[in-house]
Amino acid sequence: MRMQKIRLAVFGVLIAMIAACSTPNGGTAPAGPGYYTVQKGDTLYSIGRKFNQSHRSIASWNKLADANGIEVGQVLRVVPPGSAGGNATETKTRAASTPSVTPSSSPKVEETGIDWIWPTDGVKTASFSAKKKGIEIAGQSGQPVLAAASGKVMYAGSGIRGYGNLLIIKHTGSLLSVYAHNKVILAKEGQMVSKGQQIAEMGKSDSSTVKLYFEIRRDGKPIDPAGIFPGR
Repeated sequence: MRMQKIRLAVFGVLIAMIAACSTPNGGTAPAGPGYYTVQKGDTLYSIGRKFNQSHRSIASWNKLADANGIEVGQVLRVVPPGSAGGNATETKTRAASTPSVTPSSSPKVEETGIDWIWPTDGVKTASFSAKKKGIEIAGQSGQPVLAAASGKVMYAGSGIRGYGNLLIIKHTGSLLSVYAHNKVILAKEGQMVSKGQQIAEMGKSDSSTVKLYFEIRRDGKPIDPAGIFPGR
């Protein structure tokens, strides 16, 4: 139990270090509705004018401490939280006229501004929970493991016991994905990868069974993939 806690602590430190690194400068997925991908020459002021929003509001929605700290490729929310995107005024009007719906027990739908894909074929054998920060997908040894979204490989190695051959991809300034227990790692640290690109082969390194352990994290904190992949 103590060793497991130490491994989790080491993994947490690695995640925190990666989360603090700069946003990938290329290869990020296009921003979804309500989001904007920063281009060369952009400032919060120019983005605010483009979307008829205050630069202070955009900074607040994206938890930016420094208005000059945005980077090319970074995905920013440009409509208020809770808006579906596009025209914020129109969205608010539609929402006001929509009857209230009783909340269900379904996982919270996560708005990330990224177009994700399921990382591999197989059966989900373990779900996200308070104790398990990701999901497990069982499959065949050697089958492709794909990048769930475009981004930059920030870690590729086997230096953290309990995770085997591990890959961590950073997609935006706040979002990253984790792929563990791989048989073979095909991507290298610092490499830009595209959504759907094969990055590894499924395996059972540091595991008793063949599986992919998959996480998505925002600002270093795990989020339930079921909120990004409804029905999975």
